[in-house]
Amino acid sequence: MTAGRRAFVDLHCHTRASFDSLSDPVKVARTAQHRGLTHLAITDHDTIDGALRARDASIDGLTIIVGEEVKTAAGDLICLFLERAIPPGLPIAETIAAVREQGGLVGIPHPFDGYRNSVLRDEGLASIASLVDYVETHNARVMLGEGNEKAAAFAAEHGLPGVAVSDAHTILEVGVASIVVDLDPSTPAGLLAALSAAHLATGRATYFVRLVTPVAKVVQRARGVRRVAPARPDAGTSAPSAPDGEGTAR
Repeated sequence: MTAGRRAFVDLHCHTRASFDSLSDPVKVARTAQHRGLTHLAITDHDTIDGALRARDASIDGLTIIVGEEVKTAAGDLICLFLERAIPPGLPIAETIAAVREQGGLVGIPHPFDGYRNSVLRDEGLASIASLVDYVETHNARVMLGEGNEKAAAFAAEHGLPGVAVSDAHTILEVGVASIVVDLDPSTPAGLLAALSAAHLATGRATYFVRLVTPVAKVVQRARGVRRVAPARPDAGTSAPSAPDGEGTAR
């Protein structure tokens, strides 16, 4: 990224490597570049395969941040700048520690969305505020209630940067919400520095587009892709499946 050039960044996006999306990773990346994004974090559920495919496509003018939406024992976290996938099902502190070992960043996705696997909720959420780097204060897929407003209040209370994200599960949603920064967000240190002065572009996905997700889940299940949190290595029995489980066929 050239010095002095603004960056347009979407930090939460899914591809067909996830159990609930059918979007081709390379098409997602090309769409992001076409819509003016300079940086895109691909954060598939419990895998970095889609992000690696998009990165390896080397789309001109677009930096792919390899990320993962990890299902911890207490809910989902967004993990960025990964070299290796973080296994699902670990306690939240262990998940964060595993990301830090790789030099990555950690964000809280849609923390007050009652319709998704949001972390800890309410009182418990405060216990990890000092361990994360940012909060999604505008998630374009939060359709009902005051989830985004509550997330913004939580971030302000705990002195955490807020970001706007598309949480795209379809091509149509890529870049619908994003942040605009004046520093280079291509590295963990650069993104962290940029977040404190980020401008939030707060678009929303349409409800019709959101309805595509259940169809994607059915198709992916037919392909054998489901989301199932595995047992921890030291556990004697398997962890229970999530309602929309994925035992990911990588």
